[in-house]
Amino acid sequence: MRILYHHPLHPLCRVARIMLAEKGIPFEPVIEKPWERRVEFLALNPSGEPPVLVEEDGTVVAGGLAVMEYLEEAYPDPPLMPRDIPHRAEVRRIADWFLHKFDREVTENLVGEKLIKRLSGQGHPYAPAIRAGLANVHYHLDYIAYLAERRPWLAGPALTVADIAAAAALSCLDYVDNVPWDSHQEARDWYARIKSRPSFRAILADNIAGCPPPRHYADLDF
Repeated sequence: MRILYHHPLHPLCRVARIMLAEKGIPFEPVIEKPWERRVEFLALNPSGEPPVLVEEDGTVVAGGLAVMEYLEEAYPDPPLMPRDIPHRAEVRRIADWFLHKFDREVTENLVGEKLIKRLSGQGHPYAPAIRAGLANVHYHLDYIAYLAERRPWLAGPALTVADIAAAAALSCLDYVDNVPWDSHQEARDWYARIKSRPSFRAILADNIAGCPPPRHYADLDF
């Protein structure tokens, strides 16, 4: 059985889990706590960061972006990237927005401060960072609404890695109950479509010991 080393609140790990599920690829999820710096895990990925995919033949694919590209190239059906080059560039642009810009401006300030610090024993939350994350999230939800109003999915006519990346990032934030859904109906409607997909079931079942998600987290009707 192939193995995916991941952490439940790491957006790129969630992208890998959703992509594997969308493509119907069986795997064994193994939780990795990157702050522990396990020697065995460092041997797989010297950066110490999940996700890492280990195939049945022993092939090791380390790092979130590498795993994303690998899954699409090694298992092209069903496709999660369009075929034409300009459309592929747009998918990558939006995925990059949520896996880097959103992560830096929102996820690190909210999930990182409120939960990852607690789990890893790195000290108390930094209030100014939390305030910044709470302010920044509105801008990103407005951008999701802007895209969703103009296209069937965020990057075009079909579900792509762009939608998966955005949903993975938002789902981490939703786990700590910091998505102001009531103020962003268009983004909420788009997320509900992703949230109801079978590939999202394992994400909605995440429950970290001592840090449960809010009641609405796994509710398909919010």
